Amino acid sequence: MDERTRGRPRLSDRIVLANMRFEGKHGYYDWELQSTQPFEVDVELVRNLQPAGVDDDLTKTVDYGRVYDIAKQVVESTSFRLLEAIAEAISHEVLVAFEVDEVGVRVRKPAVKLGGPVDHASVEIWRRPSGKGPNGRRR
Repeated sequence: MDERTRGRPRLSDRIVLANMRFEGKHGYYDWELQSTQPFEVDVELVRNLQPAGVDDDLTKTVDYGRVYDIAKQVVESTSFRLLEAIAEAISHEVLVAFEVDEVGVRVRKPAVKLGGPVDHASVEIWRRPSGKGPNGRRR
């Protein structure tokens, strides 16, 4: 931690897209890849939102319609064996498309079959752009 950031809280501004629902063919077993299943995705983007809020300017923030389109494209156009791979693909595409300090992606599989009652299986990952340290600043 350097002198400029010591004692200051980490950035807490976030854009959140919660419970986006898509149909996709994902799963470890071949039978899971035969027909579509429901998948739910949450994406959280950490970024300073003050400039956009002060100026009421979309060009100073992230167009979350585009984030939705990225998640939809990943889930509906490619087959993955693991939920982890879906989350990684979404986070990668978001980090390529937008200038954010961090992205969090949750992927849920509500129709998971595990031999008994379960609400869903899920994974959650958090990623930063390459070359950024833990405080979100470029190294």
